[in-house]
Amino acid sequence: MRHAMKTLAAAVLATLSLPAFAETVASVASPNGTLRVELDIDDGRMGYRVFHAGKPLINTSRLGFLFQNVEQLQRDLAFTSKATRTFDETWEQPWGERRLTRNRYNELRARFTEKINARRAIDVVFRVYDDGLGFRYEFPDQPQFKDVRITEELTEFDVARPSTAWWIPGGEWNRYEQVYNTTPLTEVGRAHTPMTLRTEDGVYVSFHEAALVDYSGMWLTRVEGRRLKAQLSPGSEGWKVRRTAPFNTPWRTLTISDRAGGLVESSLILNLNEPNKLGDVSWVKPHKYVGIWWSLHLETQSWATGAKHGATTAETKRYIDFAAKHGFRGVLVEGWNPGWDGQWFANGYGFDFTKATPDFDIEALSSYAKQRGVHLVGHHETGCAVSHYERQMSQAFAMYARLGVDAVKTGYVCDAGQIERQEVAGGPVLREWHDGQWQANHHLRVVQEAAKHRIAINAHEPIKDTGLRRTYPNWVSREGARGMEYNAWGNPGNPPEHEAMLVFTRMLAGPMDFTPGVVSLKGRNGLIFHSTLAKQLAQYVVLYSPIQMAADLPEHYEQRMDAFQFIKDVPVDWEDTRVINGEPADFVTIARKQRKSHDWYVGAVTDENARSLELPLAFLDAGRRYEAQIYRDGEGADWKTDPHALVIEKKPVRRGDTLTLKLAPGGGQAIRFKAL
Repeated sequence: MRHAMKTLAAAVLATLSLPAFAETVASVASPNGTLRVELDIDDGRMGYRVFHAGKPLINTSRLGFLFQNVEQLQRDLAFTSKATRTFDETWEQPWGERRLTRNRYNELRARFTEKINARRAIDVVFRVYDDGLGFRYEFPDQPQFKDVRITEELTEFDVARPSTAWWIPGGEWNRYEQVYNTTPLTEVGRAHTPMTLRTEDGVYVSFHEAALVDYSGMWLTRVEGRRLKAQLSPGSEGWKVRRTAPFNTPWRTLTISDRAGGLVESSLILNLNEPNKLGDVSWVKPHKYVGIWWSLHLETQSWATGAKHGATTAETKRYIDFAAKHGFRGVLVEGWNPGWDGQWFANGYGFDFTKATPDFDIEALSSYAKQRGVHLVGHHETGCAVSHYERQMSQAFAMYARLGVDAVKTGYVCDAGQIERQEVAGGPVLREWHDGQWQANHHLRVVQEAAKHRIAINAHEPIKDTGLRRTYPNWVSREGARGMEYNAWGNPGNPPEHEAMLVFTRMLAGPMDFTPGVVSLKGRNGLIFHSTLAKQLAQYVVLYSPIQMAADLPEHYEQRMDAFQFIKDVPVDWEDTRVINGEPADFVTIARKQRKSHDWYVGAVTDENARSLELPLAFLDAGRRYEAQIYRDGEGADWKTDPHALVIEKKPVRRGDTLTLKLAPGGGQAIRFKAL
C-alpha cells in the first residue's frame, strides 16, 4: 500500500510539473515561404517562434512588459483576434546604396486581451519578408490604459542553434566605439544592436530594431544558454519609456540570409520605416568633403584658440582652395566657435553656436567658399550639454542657412557616456543615456529643425541608426562605431579586421561617416595603422555613406596624387549594390554602380591574413566595354612592414570576365570600371 501511495504521489507530481499546453493561435509565412512565424498562448502567456527553411531558428520566445504604475502585461492573456494582409511596392530612394527598393511582406496582426484585472488589450504585429522579419507592439486606444510607463520590455529571442556571435557590449561609457568581439553566442553578455550571428549550419542572422521614435533604444542581454532578452536603455526619471496610448513600439528585427552578403543587401530596416515626410529633398546633396579635423587628432593643431588653433581664416581658405582645385564640395571646420578653450569635454555649457572666434571670419569665408564653388560644412559639438544646444540650434541653423552651409556635423562627446539634460537654463541637470528615450527624441528634434532650414545632419557620438533616413532623408549619416580617429591615438587602434567586421555589424544599421582615406598611414607620434594604402582607398566603396571625407591633410594627398586620384573619382551615391563575397571580420568584396552613370566601383578588404579572391564581373552591363582602373597592394605589401606598396594598372574588361584580387595582410583593393 505504501509503495502504491508513493507511485501515485510521484505520478501527481510529474503531472503537475508538465508544461501547460502551448496553443498555436496564428501564423504567417514570408512571400516565398522561406520564413514562417507562429504565435502561441501558453498558460496565458504570449510567445512566438521562427522557422527558416522548415527548421526552427528562434524557439518559443516570450513577449510582454513590466510597468512602473500598473500591473505587468505578460500573463492571463487570451488571443482574441487576428488580421492578415499582403503588401508589395517598389519605392525610390532620393539617395542611398540603391535607387529602387522593393518592399514586399506578409503581415499578421494579433490581439491579446487580459482575462482579469483591467482587461487591457495589446496588438502584436509581424511583417515577414523573404530576408527577415520585424515585429512590434501596438498599444490601442483604451480608457483603462492611457498613461504607459514602461520599466522593461520582456521580448525574447531564444536562438535554436549553436552560433558564433559578433558583438560589442551595451551600456558602456564609450557608447558604440568599441572593438568587436567574436565569441560563441553562449559567451555574449549585454550587447548593442546590430548583433550578428552565424548558426553552426551556416544561417546568418542580424538582430536590430527599426523606426526608433519616442522610445528607448534596445540592448540585448543573454539570460541563459542562447536565450536573449530585450533590455531598454535607462532613463533619469525611473521609467525607461513613458508614452500616452495609442502608440506603437519600434520594430524588433531579424535580418536572415544563407550568406553573409545577404545581410548587407537587405533593405529590411529601411522598409520598416515610414516613407519620406519632408517632401522635396532635392536640396540634400550627397558629397565628399575635406576639413580641419585630422590635424586636431594628430595634435599638430587644436580646437582651442591660441598659437595652434586650426580654425583660422587663413587655414580655412587653404582648405577651400584645396577642395576647389580637386572637386570636393565641402570643407568641414571644427573649433570655429567659442567654447573650446578649457575643459569642454563633457562640459559644453560654454559653447556658442551663433558666434565665431575672433580669428575665424565666418562671413568672409562663406563668401569666399561660394565664389570657389565650395560649401562650408558646419560643426555643432555639444560637449553633452544637450539642452544648452537645443536652446540655440534654431538660431544656429538659421545663421548657417543664410551663409550657405547646408550640412552640419553634430557631436555628443561625454566622459561617462551620458548626456546632460537641463530643460531650463540654470535648472536641475538630469543625465540620460545616449540611446534613451529623451535622447532619441532629441536627435529627431535636431533633424526636424534642420530640415526647416534645408540642412542635412551627420551625427557623431549618436544614437544608433534604425532606418529613419527613409522618413527624414536629411539625416544623411552618423558615426556610431570606432572611426578613423582611433588610428590617430587609439590604444589599441582599429585592428586589421575592423572594416570587414563593420560591414556585417554596424553597417547593417545604416551609413557611417567613417572618415576614410588617410594615405599617410600614420597617427599621433608615428602610430602605425593596421592598413595598407590600397585598403584606405577601398574603404570608400566598402563603408557606405552618402557623404565621405578625404580625412588626411592636403599636403599628404599632394605627396600621393597617384592614390588620391581614386578618392577624387569615387562617387558617394549609388544605383545598385552587390556583395560579391565576404565573411564577418575576415574579408569582403562589394560592387556598386554609380547613379546616372554606367561606371561601377569595387572595394575589397581583408583582415590580418593575405587572401586571393575571385571577382566575377557578372555585375557589369551586358554589351558594354570597360576599362578597369585597378589600385592594388604591391609586391611585398603588408600593414606591418610595407603598407604603402601600391600598384596602379589598367586593363580592358567586359561582363563575363573574372579578375583575381590579391590582398596583402591588412590590405585591400579598389577598382573603377570606367564605361567606354
